[in-house]
Amino acid sequence: METTQSTQLEQYRQALYASFDHAADATFELLDALASQSVARSVAELSLESVFRRGYSSLYDAITGFHKDREGSERAQTRRQQEVAQMHLLASYVPAPEKRPYWLFATDATSNRRQFARTLQDRGYVYWPNSVAGNKPVTIGHSYSVLVALPEKAVGDPPWVVPLLNRRITTAETETEVAAAHLKSVFGDETLPWHGQLTVQILDSKHSTSAYLHSAAQHENHVTITRVRGNRVLYRQYQSPPGERKPGKPRSYGERFALREPETWHVPDDQFETNYTSKRGRVYTVKIQAWHNMLMRGKRAYPMHERPFTLVQVVWYDEHGEPIHKKPLWLLVFGQRRQELTLEQVNAAYRQRFDQEHFFRFGKQRLLLATYQTPEAEHEENWWQLVMRAYVMLFLARHLSEQLPRPWERYLPQPKNGLASPAAVQRGFGRIIRAFGTPARSPKPRKNSPGRAKGTPGKRRKRWPVVKKG
Repeated sequence: METTQSTQLEQYRQALYASFDHAADATFELLDALASQSVARSVAELSLESVFRRGYSSLYDAITGFHKDREGSERAQTRRQQEVAQMHLLASYVPAPEKRPYWLFATDATSNRRQFARTLQDRGYVYWPNSVAGNKPVTIGHSYSVLVALPEKAVGDPPWVVPLLNRRITTAETETEVAAAHLKSVFGDETLPWHGQLTVQILDSKHSTSAYLHSAAQHENHVTITRVRGNRVLYRQYQSPPGERKPGKPRSYGERFALREPETWHVPDDQFETNYTSKRGRVYTVKIQAWHNMLMRGKRAYPMHERPFTLVQVVWYDEHGEPIHKKPLWLLVFGQRRQELTLEQVNAAYRQRFDQEHFFRFGKQRLLLATYQTPEAEHEENWWQLVMRAYVMLFLARHLSEQLPRPWERYLPQPKNGLASPAAVQRGFGRIIRAFGTPARSPKPRKNSPGRAKGTPGKRRKRWPVVKKG
């Protein structure tokens, strides 16, 4: 196992170095410094790491020149092509499922708070959690949509993911539109390893709209599982009584099914019940019910009466038989091959969605994902792309890292299956790359740059207003 993982990590590092077309040596050393650091509080402090053998100016040159975009209207198209090419490289390192019969993916958005960057263009009002009761969870900044692959894992394994696509959501776009673009790139490409096989994507309630689900239905081997808000109203398929003949278009929608009105629910078509034991030894009972061939209201462009789905309700009970949550969890299973998933698999797939939340937290706390300060939106996007690549190196080294517990961590339970957590791998990644070496060449000494001529005034940057959507 270690030989295979060692070969994969070495191959990825070589391929990653070859993919850089500007400042390849400085960019690669920046990724090594980012993946192995544990005390840096800003991006500039990464230049103090021993693996970064250049000055801090080379660090910023690597970030600003990561994507050599063309000028004009071709800039965004060129960047998207580069991101898709990188996605193809990452897809070859996604572990194929061995026990479950499907590939699992998740898409979610996270915010980058920049409320004081008045010279940063295209800022908007984005979600930001607030623990103070009564305060709105809103801040000013950018939002990013990230699609990740969720590898197969056993009980107790660390929450690892493989980030495939990452894109900033502009103020002219919606989160659903960007997620639909990810959908087309990842599940519509015939050259990717999961093409033609059953794929499952997990999303939150923002994507349970007719526009997104209609676009997901274009992929016949794809199943979408989204959470549904508890105030939605759905419908049963209309069953015409025997002998009924009416002129005009046949009726599609039958009786209403209001999620907050139990009296409108009919008898479920399928049920499943299991027990779950937490890490603290508490036993919970999970009851799952399903209603097949349900419908939702659509639009003229999205005829949802032609797209039936399965509605799933998940309720957790404690040892006394009392629900542990105030409201049940409602899931929508959408796709032509949805019947191939059991209720247990649907619940397990949605629970693994929260591994992406751990990835966002680790990226912001340990990989400086939301720390880079710049007045250029393109440079900020470059930094997010670099952080994703540094995380993939940690993922490929998860079997090679040794446990190096701190004095207060000696009594923590050891990970099963020899898998280390992302933080543990980052702690020992410096030792791993010293054994592998680096393809980056040593820096060449040169004279100091003359810099800006004395007396030349600096240009004042333009202040951009915050975009407020109607």
